[in-house]
Amino acid sequence: QVQLVESGGGLVQTGGSLRLSCVVSGLDFQYTTIGWFRQAPGKEREGVSCISSYDGQTYYKSYVKGRFTISRDNAQKTAYLQMNDLKPEDSAVYYCTTDPVCIGPKWSGRNHWGQGTQVTVSS
Repeated sequence: QVQLVESGGGLVQTGGSLRLSCVVSGLDFQYTTIGWFRQAPGKEREGVSCISSYDGQTYYKSYVKGRFTISRDNAQKTAYLQMNDLKPEDSAVYYCTTDPVCIGPKWSGRNHWGQGTQVTVSS
């Protein structure tokens, strides 16, 4: 059974930082591309960042590029999202997913999702 468990969310002030973690079990993590998505109240889920399996290539949406950094530790079967210079518009539930499509204007998840972790940025 595949499971993804996110953690690390919380309440921060504008300009603050958070580090999200996504622990994956039940599949061969080192061969799995991982993506981070987010969903704010009343809005569609949107892509944030992805990291590929074999070469660790990273992808970022324009609205987080330069502020967020995605990484992975294959030995720990964990993906991370370091979020710096947070803004109120970054407030959302953040989800990790396996094997997302991270190209084009609208990214999408395909297989498994975690339960999400809430990020709230106060102004």
